[in-house]
Amino acid sequence: MTGEELDAEAREELRTLPRDLASRVARHLVMAGRLAEEDPETAYRHAKAARRVASRVGLVREATGIAAYHAGEWADALAELRAARRLSTAEDSYLPIMADCERGLGRPERALDLAKAPEAKKLDQAGRVELRIVESGARRDLGQYDAAVVTLQVPELRDRRLRPWSARLFYAYADALVDADRRDEAAEWFARAAAADREGDTDAAERYAELEGLHILDTEEDEDEAPASTEGAEPEDVDAAPSQEGSAAGDVPEAPGTPAEAEADAGDPARREPGDVGAERDAPGPTAIEFKAAPPVEAPETPPAGPGEVEGHQPSPEVPEAPTVFLEPQEADRDAPEDGAAGPPAHGGDGESGEQAPETKP
Repeated sequence: MTGEELDAEAREELRTLPRDLASRVARHLVMAGRLAEEDPETAYRHAKAARRVASRVGLVREATGIAAYHAGEWADALAELRAARRLSTAEDSYLPIMADCERGLGRPERALDLAKAPEAKKLDQAGRVELRIVESGARRDLGQYDAAVVTLQVPELRDRRLRPWSARLFYAYADALVDADRRDEAAEWFARAAAADREGDTDAAERYAELEGLHILDTEEDEDEAPASTEGAEPEDVDAAPSQEGSAAGDVPEAPGTPAEAEADAGDPARREPGDVGAERDAPGPTAIEFKAAPPVEAPETPPAGPGEVEGHQPSPEVPEAPTVFLEPQEADRDAPEDGAAGPPAHGGDGESGEQAPETKP
């Protein structure tokens, strides 16, 4: 990693720093962006390391604020994003995140004030939708459930084209309908959210099934994905995340490019814990049928022709049974429902990392 992974505009803003320092800060920012979703705590440490040496760069303060938001550090995120707005001339895109931080701090009234601020009118379409979602959540925090529903009745809600914000908007609208005790409508919108959520970022399908009283059954047989049993295994035999024991709180991670960073990079992706796949995944469904080929039937021997009989003619031998296919139903799981149904086919959120506008919690 060299730091060149940052976009050109971001690298240009770092040119105000000495070259070596700019490269170090860039590497920290790249790591903060990559780890924002899977390891927000480490991402926040990388961002703070960059801020300590480049606190006068608006890009650095913005990245630190977003990393703090992912880590649930609402007060720190709010302070960093306010500083970023002072250092930058045209950065209002993180206004929805600031409003959501106010909600996280238990101040929904301040979140509503930010939603009505003049700067909100400068947001692009994605930013306006995100701010609407936060505003609706603030209304629900205040017990204004009907107002929360009305807040999300925007033209984007009826857009027939799939947009980057569609799944989150549909989900937030369905959630508001649940709080307003409009469960039938909520089920419809959870179904729409599940259909729009191609990446499976939300639990819209599960919420839909819960409202409809359905059970989602997975009868797909995939033995390769079944985890091996770890019963009786020693601790070192079980996959685990790299230990951070012995590191003091607030330790600054080394900038990527050093041996320590390279090792951290290699072991970063999250691993699946044993037991993630339930036993019922490999069990046959209640109507599973196994097909077996019928055993071959041998033709009876032709007796020699007797007096008065035509050669090759059989008077009336026993007619063999026609080949058939035997159906042997497998034993169904008595605990599984007879008519198991799955939810409709399957984001902020968001993503906050990368190039899309950060998602806010509904």
